[in-house]
Amino acid sequence: MNKRLARGIKPLFLLLAVFLMLAAITPASAGPVDAAPVVVVEIEGMITAGKLNFLVRQTADAVIEEAQLLVIVMDTPGGLVDATIKINQTLMNAPLPVAVLVAPTGAIAASAGSFIVLSADIAAMAPGTTIGAAHPVELTPEGSTPADEKTTTFLAEHLRSLAKARGRPADIAEKFVTENLSLSAWDAKDTGVIDLLASDVGDLLEQLDGRVVEKDGREYRLHTAAATIYYPEMTLSEKIQHFLSNPQIAFILLSLGLLGLYFGFSNPGTFVPEVIGGILLIMGIYGIGLFDTNTTGVILLLLGAGLVIAEIFTPGFGVLGIGGALSLMAGAILLPLEPLMSAEWYQSFRLTAIGIVLALLLLAAAVTSAVVYSRRRWKDGGSYFKPPQRGIAVSDIDPEGQIKARGELWLARSDDGSRITAGTEVQIVRSETLRLWVRPRKDLPNQDKGAKEV
Repeated sequence: MNKRLARGIKPLFLLLAVFLMLAAITPASAGPVDAAPVVVVEIEGMITAGKLNFLVRQTADAVIEEAQLLVIVMDTPGGLVDATIKINQTLMNAPLPVAVLVAPTGAIAASAGSFIVLSADIAAMAPGTTIGAAHPVELTPEGSTPADEKTTTFLAEHLRSLAKARGRPADIAEKFVTENLSLSAWDAKDTGVIDLLASDVGDLLEQLDGRVVEKDGREYRLHTAAATIYYPEMTLSEKIQHFLSNPQIAFILLSLGLLGLYFGFSNPGTFVPEVIGGILLIMGIYGIGLFDTNTTGVILLLLGAGLVIAEIFTPGFGVLGIGGALSLMAGAILLPLEPLMSAEWYQSFRLTAIGIVLALLLLAAAVTSAVVYSRRRWKDGGSYFKPPQRGIAVSDIDPEGQIKARGELWLARSDDGSRITAGTEVQIVRSETLRLWVRPRKDLPNQDKGAKEV
């Protein structure tokens, strides 16, 4: 009986050993190797339209690349309200988990940064960082002033709504706006404003490994401990948009544009101040937020085409053509890639626009060089463009007649009113247009009696 029992138990032990071996092998073969990538977007400085477009593009790319997590590493003193609210919408509606990390140590998430942190699925801060101070201000050429009560109330309620949607303390979020409240990283963690303290991206991903994030009724399990990390960069278009939408730069461009138009209309003729002023004015209006990126790109393209056409029908030195070329290039760079627009078509369009611009600039440079050379040649050339110095009367000059000089007939008039007979050698005293005032050479003492100019 014992022998039969032993023979029956032995296969069970062998089967159990096989299962244990498979259990030991499976995690090693299926863990981090198959983990989806993590996209890390670094946001530093002012929150502008350029940063908005960069973040929107990276969110869409993260979804296309099937990334498991989008991480925003942020250090910002604030930014534009319109761009901030659109970033909130992007993060809240992104079809993947979004984590915001205020880092490195010493970084801040002030004003607009507070809105972005509170709209994230996972909020984290590095030790030694600060969040808050979100009371809105209005920027003017003279400086900044506190926003009116209506704007303050709206933004306070908006931040309260973001915090409540993410399960964070709404009353503290509201005080960021109404009382300019600021919190250190430790205080933000203790009050529930943020979820984690993490010194850097690596620390954050280690803490998030295995975490389950619930968003829009769906659960996402993160495997971030050894995931592949991508750090995308801003494109040239986004960098230019970020530069132009800086409020200080925008006011400078707006002022220069208005001055250019003023000087151009006050002293018409050269077209230089008007063209430059018009382009700068459009960019300044875009910078202060009255035009969105699409509208600005289209306006610059239309302005460039109009200036190029005007150059064809307007005599000048190529100023309109050069201005049109620069406007076309700026419009092509600023025009963002739309979701329904083919990337290949957009790239081809941009290259075509840049090619046309370069061709126009080369043509304008060639025309300008030719005009300058022609003027210099006229100024420094031979005596063909100058009135003659002497000649011979071919008819009686009493008081008017004709002389022959340099093989040509010229209308002449006696300088002192006396009669000059035909065949007399004369000296030209002065000229007005094509009429010459002459005197007989014998009446002019100390004159060179050299070769005749006939």
